[in-house]
Amino acid sequence: MRKRVYIAYTGGTIGMTRTRAGYAPASGNLQAQMNAIPELKHRSMPLYRIHEYAPLLDSSNMTPREWLEIARDIGDHYDDYDGFVVLHGTDTMAYTSSALPFMLRGLGKPVIVTGSQIPLCEVRSDARENLITSLLIAANYDIPEVCLYFGGRLLRGCRAVKLSADGFAAFASPNVQPLGTVGIDIQINWNVVRKVRPKQKLHVDDLASPIISALRLFPGISPEIVRNVLRPPLQGLVLEAYGVGNGPDHDAAFLRALAEATDRGVVIVDCTQCFEGTVNLNEYAAGTALARAGVISGFDMTAETALAKLYYLFSRGYGNEKLKREMQRDLRGELTATG
Repeated sequence: MRKRVYIAYTGGTIGMTRTRAGYAPASGNLQAQMNAIPELKHRSMPLYRIHEYAPLLDSSNMTPREWLEIARDIGDHYDDYDGFVVLHGTDTMAYTSSALPFMLRGLGKPVIVTGSQIPLCEVRSDARENLITSLLIAANYDIPEVCLYFGGRLLRGCRAVKLSADGFAAFASPNVQPLGTVGIDIQINWNVVRKVRPKQKLHVDDLASPIISALRLFPGISPEIVRNVLRPPLQGLVLEAYGVGNGPDHDAAFLRALAEATDRGVVIVDCTQCFEGTVNLNEYAAGTALARAGVISGFDMTAETALAKLYYLFSRGYGNEKLKREMQRDLRGELTATG
C-alpha cells in the first residue's frame, strides 16, 4: 500500500508567485503547481494531502503562536498519516524546526521541514527536489524526529542553522553530523538518529507567552543597553557571547547588570557567536565572570534552539532552579556537551 503524508503548508517562497511587489504567497497556487508535476503521481511516491494555512505567511512573520499551530495540526492528524512535511519559508525555518521537537513530545514519526530558495513556479528552482525528497523521506524512513531537509542534507531540526541567504545548500548543523545525505541514493546515518521509545505516545505541549529576548555582544556594548534589555518583565535571555562564551570581564557595570537580572530570576543562557564549538564558562576569566554573575552555559546549542527551549521550559511552569537544570539537559538531541 502507498504511504500517506500530511503536508502542512504554512507559506514561504516555495508556493509564492510573482507580483508587482515581488514574490508573495497566493492561495491555491502551490496545489496547482504540484498537480502539474508528473513525478508526484508516480506509484513510488506517497499519497499526500495538503493543508494550506490561512493566511499564508512569509516566514519573517512567524511567531511562537504559529509554532504551536503547526504542532497542534500535526497532533490532530498524527494517527492518520505515516509522516509529515511542513512547508515553510527559509528565513525563520531554523527557529520553527528548533521549536517543534520540544512541543511534539513522544514523536515516533518523521516530520520534515522544508521549503525553497526559488518558488516552485519558476523553471530553475530548488523547490521540486526539496519537496519530492522530503515526501519520500517522510513516507519511507522511520525517523522519529523533527528534521530539516534542504539542498541534499537531512538535519536534526533542533541543530539546524541557516548559513546562506542565496545558496541552495542553505542550512547546516554545525555541531552534529547530518541525519542523512541525498545524492543518487538517500543515505540515512542511523547511528545519529534518535531511537524511538516503545509504546510512546505523542503529546503536544502548549506554549504560554513568556517574555524572552536575545542579545548579541559586540565590542563597546553599553551596560545601559544590556540593562534596558534585561529590565522587567523579561524572564529569559539568550546571550550570544564571544568564543567559548566570553564577555567583557573588565566592565563592572556590564557584569552588574547581568547579576542584578539573574538575582531577580531572569534566566540568561550563554551561547557562542561562533558557527562551531561549545561554550565553556570555566576556560577563561572572561567566561567565569559571566558565570559568577549567574549566567548559565548553553553548551553547543544553537541560539535558535536556546530561544525555542526557553519558550518551551517557561511554558511548563517550572521553578527557576529546575528550569536552569532542564535548560542544560539534553531533551531532544539539541546539545551534546554537558560540562
